[in-house]
Amino acid sequence: MEQFRICGGKKLTGEYELTGAKNAVLPILAATIVTGHESKIKSCPNLSDVQSMFTILKEIGCKVTKEEDGVIIDTKPINSYVIPEHLMREMRSSVFLMGPMIARCGKATLSYPGGCEIGLRPIDIHLSALRKLGVTIKESHGFLECTADRLVGCKIHLDFPSVGATENVMMAATAAEGETRIINPAKEPEIIDLQSYLNTCGADIKGAGTEEILIRGKKSYHQAEHNVIPDRIEGGTILAAVAMTGGDIVLRNAIPEHMSMTLSKLREAGCKIREGNGFVEMIAPERLNAIETLKTQPYPGFPTDMQSQYLTLMTMARGTSIITETIFESRFKHVEELMKMGARIKVDGRTAVVKGVDKLTGARVVSKDLRGGASLVIAGLAAEGETIVENICHIDRGYDRFELALRKIGADIEREVTHDKN
Repeated sequence: MEQFRICGGKKLTGEYELTGAKNAVLPILAATIVTGHESKIKSCPNLSDVQSMFTILKEIGCKVTKEEDGVIIDTKPINSYVIPEHLMREMRSSVFLMGPMIARCGKATLSYPGGCEIGLRPIDIHLSALRKLGVTIKESHGFLECTADRLVGCKIHLDFPSVGATENVMMAATAAEGETRIINPAKEPEIIDLQSYLNTCGADIKGAGTEEILIRGKKSYHQAEHNVIPDRIEGGTILAAVAMTGGDIVLRNAIPEHMSMTLSKLREAGCKIREGNGFVEMIAPERLNAIETLKTQPYPGFPTDMQSQYLTLMTMARGTSIITETIFESRFKHVEELMKMGARIKVDGRTAVVKGVDKLTGARVVSKDLRGGASLVIAGLAAEGETIVENICHIDRGYDRFELALRKIGADIEREVTHDKN
């Protein structure tokens, strides 16, 4: 068990370089299965979820070689279509192994995925879409047995623009006969990055980021090299931390257009922001203004992965903020912990009303999911006194040595190993 010990009240300032995007690299690592060749993935972040994906790839016979500037994945020697249950349960992202495994092997056996408990997140959309391509799926005792003697391209209209379902269909359809059209797909930058990687390997995919994605199936692929896009959620998290401490920051290796809603809400809160090619510069006011309304939406709307951080940001803002979560119904688990620090928050269903206070005070709090855990760190950085954030294994899933990155911009934060007395 590990925890963060934070001494708050210090303004964060300086420069920060973003790493590769967690939500882009995981589906890309899964997509290497499709090619049957070597792929070099650069800007691959050192996250526990990424390590879990490496373990899964090696378990099914792939070779994973880490290099200084990236990782080489050789999926030619794949020898199994069964994903071990204990590995599937480690992370939600394992669900999009279905598409590439079916494309490559015609089969996939896996359990329901795990990950953060932020809501039900049913995978019915994935299963329905894959069945339309010709996949037979048997569900029993928590396992999914997928088989497909032949994949045939078709028109697939997603009821909801699910990121994972869009990615699963894109990867499976690379092996389908003819054309596959995905109507109402997710439009996130990570979808565009997956398209870019697959096309570099020889796929024929168009339309990522628009209302329709067209995939023409191919029978052969080749080795490739791909550079993962920077992490817009990491960028938003760092901006939130700096804003809450009244500091200033220059984000390097950033793509501002990927963060447009995040930046828009920071401006609304009183931050001065300048955007340019590959950077975002922000100067925070002494005290933030409340964001009257914030509602999560599929991209290009406000990202659900930033909701926890912005709710935390508003706990010390001037005024009252109303925050509505439309994507995941259990994404307010960090609220109880924030209230231990003096925050005034009332939750009613999927809406939280946040009344800003003059100060937060340090406390011992527990991380219950990835983004909520990062939010507690942000609160600790701004609070008076000492804050202990426990159960930080969740945070390590999405941030590469978070404490080291924060220390570079002035945070007083240490990682400690604890021993469970039980």
